[in-house]
Amino acid sequence: MLKAAVVVVCLVVTVVAWSLFARMIAQIVRTVKVGQPTTRTDKPQARTITLIREFLGHTRMARLPVVAVAHWVTMIGFLVLFATLVVAHGQIFSPDFNLPIIGHFFAFEWLVEFLAFFGFLGIVVLMGIRQRVHPRSRGRRSRFYGSVFWQAYYVELTIFGVMLCINILRGLEYARLAKQGSHHASALHFPFTFWLGELFSGMSLAALGVAIMLVAAVKILISFAWMITVSTQPTMGVAWHRFLAFFNIWFKRHPEGRTSLGALQPIVVNGKPLDFEEIEDLDEGAALGVGKIEDFTWKGLLDFTTCTECGRCQSQCPAWNTDKPLSPKLLMMGLREHAHHKAPWLQAAEDAREDLPPAVKAEAEKVLVGATGYTAETPLAAYNSAEAVVDPDVLWSCTTCGACVEQCPVDIEHVDHIVDMRRNQVLMESAFPTELGGLFKNLEKNANPWGMAPRLRMDWAKKLPFEIKMVGADIEDLTEVEYLFWVGCAGAFEDRAKATTAAVAELLHTAGVDFAVLGDGESCTGDPARRAGNEFLFQMLAMANVEMLNEFKATKIVVTCAHCFNTLSNEYPQLGSNFEVVHHTQLLNRLVRERKLVPVAPADGGTQTITYHDPCYLGRHNNVYQPPRELLGSLPGLSLTEMPRHGMRSFCCGAGGARMWMEEKLGSRINVNRTEEAVATGAKQIAVGCPFCRVMLSDGLTAQQAEGKAG
Repeated sequence: MLKAAVVVVCLVVTVVAWSLFARMIAQIVRTVKVGQPTTRTDKPQARTITLIREFLGHTRMARLPVVAVAHWVTMIGFLVLFATLVVAHGQIFSPDFNLPIIGHFFAFEWLVEFLAFFGFLGIVVLMGIRQRVHPRSRGRRSRFYGSVFWQAYYVELTIFGVMLCINILRGLEYARLAKQGSHHASALHFPFTFWLGELFSGMSLAALGVAIMLVAAVKILISFAWMITVSTQPTMGVAWHRFLAFFNIWFKRHPEGRTSLGALQPIVVNGKPLDFEEIEDLDEGAALGVGKIEDFTWKGLLDFTTCTECGRCQSQCPAWNTDKPLSPKLLMMGLREHAHHKAPWLQAAEDAREDLPPAVKAEAEKVLVGATGYTAETPLAAYNSAEAVVDPDVLWSCTTCGACVEQCPVDIEHVDHIVDMRRNQVLMESAFPTELGGLFKNLEKNANPWGMAPRLRMDWAKKLPFEIKMVGADIEDLTEVEYLFWVGCAGAFEDRAKATTAAVAELLHTAGVDFAVLGDGESCTGDPARRAGNEFLFQMLAMANVEMLNEFKATKIVVTCAHCFNTLSNEYPQLGSNFEVVHHTQLLNRLVRERKLVPVAPADGGTQTITYHDPCYLGRHNNVYQPPRELLGSLPGLSLTEMPRHGMRSFCCGAGGARMWMEEKLGSRINVNRTEEAVATGAKQIAVGCPFCRVMLSDGLTAQQAEGKAG
């Protein structure tokens, strides 16, 4: 009677679970397909290799080694130990059931035992870590702040229960085989659980059979209760990422495995990049950027659904770490909730929408970006408003530094989504911070953010003891020199950056590098306009620059600005250019290695300590970390001391994403936060590789000195 009841209950739960699971998968697919088309199937072999490398290598998660190891074992166990669920279904009929052929093959048994035993230890470690860094003790500084804890606890306890059942079942199987006198009852076949089996040696053969049946049933019920639960929760990212992460990684922007940083994607309409010369031919209802959840591409909707709420993005975000409302994690969670709750409205026929539940209608009436009632005391209100999904303060707090994208273990493309929403606000709604109006006017009128007259672009060179060649005046085109020196707007107009420009020119001249500049023919690359969402203005500036550079036959360009470096090398190819772009630290480092430049010791002969700040658009966006450090290392009398947050974990200066031209009214200042970290190293100097960073960190030092915290 007991056996029959167990069999019936387990089979009914199994059928119900699989049915609901299949229905939910279909629902998620339908929701994702609501998004706009985009092509992510190029280079399938490279994509597959990247997926395997990130999946098996845990390349992102490895930055938290203990978490990575524990997660790797539980993750592989989740996949491989599905076989034990099949065995459990057989064991409710017969306690001696095993998989044919491989069931008693020692290599397979070792794999099962290893994953079950260490998977159990792994989930215990992960549960402990979640408690150690819980928001109740760390507040906003916890990477789990804002995560849905009941879902996380439920998933963890499910894994805990399943792993415990597998280990107990293995022990019971050992004891039963020993009672039957089988040679399989040995450490060769039960390497991690034979000791557990010895604890059951006093039980009778019949009792062991009943125990196996009951524990197998418990394992089945735990597993399928989880499946039923997640089948009612399409926004349960902590569970669904186990299935969706494979697809999200495979469909990432860069098939070769790079993070989705560097270039921003152009505006896409009807699945194709928008040609701004054909703007008048667009349909009246065509969206520029993202103004509604359905304007995101299907990859964007897959991103939101895949978010596992691990909080790595949040823990690295400079906005969140300076008490601003933007959390990349909470933003993804809010967009996920909205997408799945609005999906029934989008999928329903127009005449059927009146019959939808009131909650669905309310979700459909929300605007994507609008006032949410956010306050500093209630940051989560920005993601739970009844009238809007994303608060403007959330949207405009982003520096586009890319720390979120670089940290995400499932390759979510946060920056792309934020800029797409900014584009809609600027181009369709004319809703943006007032300070950006001045930036846009300066770029339109004088082709630089400061609004300075183009004739002043060569002022930086007036005191140089040699002549600077200018294209169009001193040389006909750039085939006559080795490099075009792209000075950049900051390098031409900002007093502190002008000194760097002159110094680099002198070093190139000393090393015998033949170069020329564009002089007043140079214009802003358009980086601040693009990251502020003004794609029209970016295209206007960029297309004019590309046309000019192609006309002057530019092939090799050296820059001092990390933003110019990124735009020229990564974004101008979208407009038909093909230049070799190097940062000045890369070129100078090479010249030192070739002994064309010889560093000299300081006059006092002493040793100065220095710390290096990695610019986001040089480091994370372009993976240039070593050349600046090698260059500093070549200088006699300098000792480099690293800040705690350096390299890929470097903290932003606060200037990116056009934030340099916006007031920082919320929370504390990002540049001060970074400067405090630099000062705390004890270094006497801060080295930077970007004029934006220099401005922000200099201002931060001034603030520190005013408070008596820095010398």
